[in-house]
Amino acid sequence: MTGPTSGTRPDEIRRHNRTALLRRLHIDGPSTRASLAAELGLNRSTIKALVDGLAEAGVVAERVPALRSGAGRPSLLVLPQPQAAVVIAIDVRVEQVAMGFVGLGGEILGRDSWNLHHRTRDPGEVITHIVESARLMADELDVTAVGVGVSVPGVVRRSDGQVHEAPNLHWTNVALGKRLEAVLKLPVQVGNDAEIGALAEHVRGAARASSDMVYISADVGVGGGVILSGQPLRGSGGYVGELGHMVVNPRGRQCYCGCAGCWETEVGEPALCRALGLPEDAPRGAVVAALRALDDPAVLDEFADWLALGLANIVNVLGPELVVLGDLYTALPMPVVDAVSSVVQQRSLVSRAVGGTQIVTSPLGRDAKLIGAAELAFEPVLDTI
Repeated sequence: MTGPTSGTRPDEIRRHNRTALLRRLHIDGPSTRASLAAELGLNRSTIKALVDGLAEAGVVAERVPALRSGAGRPSLLVLPQPQAAVVIAIDVRVEQVAMGFVGLGGEILGRDSWNLHHRTRDPGEVITHIVESARLMADELDVTAVGVGVSVPGVVRRSDGQVHEAPNLHWTNVALGKRLEAVLKLPVQVGNDAEIGALAEHVRGAARASSDMVYISADVGVGGGVILSGQPLRGSGGYVGELGHMVVNPRGRQCYCGCAGCWETEVGEPALCRALGLPEDAPRGAVVAALRALDDPAVLDEFADWLALGLANIVNVLGPELVVLGDLYTALPMPVVDAVSSVVQQRSLVSRAVGGTQIVTSPLGRDAKLIGAAELAFEPVLDTI
């Protein structure tokens, strides 16, 4: 009987092991050689050869731990060097664009952001500003980027970054990936914002220990990203995650998608504004401030009931062990989140069967999609460092 690597060339095995080691350091941070050997299932001589090669190339360094315990010679920590590989992360939101240069290991080396208004939401204007800002930041930081990841609140074809539709930006059929590649001269990965939020939570957030999770994103609209068996669910052509357009109230408000009573008409930002007694177009800061100053969470009872209804449907269909609430939902009072969790367990057969699907708010806050965009860019890069 032959083993799983039978017939594999030695250089392919070394490249596979090198990528696995880099991915481990990139995601989980510094570690000793002994720990790396145990975690990756490699012998110490293999780890030594890999670390020595990466150190010689300037990709990693070894340092004495800042905190030492016990007598004897301390084990050196292997640390990823952030500037050894830098990517550009871009989070295109409805009202703002955020950009960061992110180094190996996930460190944000520099960032910029600017507001979008009616005229500046034009795709060409957004692309021009991204390119100008990227060049300025690269000069200031004295780094050269090797890839780009972009988060967009819309329906995105993952194969080439074509934005089929981003209604709240008023974009239709925008070749965002190809246009950015043409001007930045770098490989560009583009994804739906909720899918990218799910990636961020899975790699660096609340879902690091979960192989089955759903991320619910609430900006102006509502979207979802799904991780099943540790892998993102992307669907045919990469179009998946429009959970906000699940119809929950057929007699409800008209949605821009053509349906009536979509979930996001009941739990999106305008609905939350109505529940708080604010104008539907109230600034995001005013909405967050109102949530934090809320004395009586009962004013959100109807909103919370619609939120729980949609989440119960999602849990019944997808069976995640964890649901992470992101963006605007991170400002919801904890009594409201706890009440929603309780209702989901009562209404969802699947939640009851697994002993209660956990529902939490994102610890990554507004940076979730920026972090996820960076990880999207790093996916193909770690093989080439």
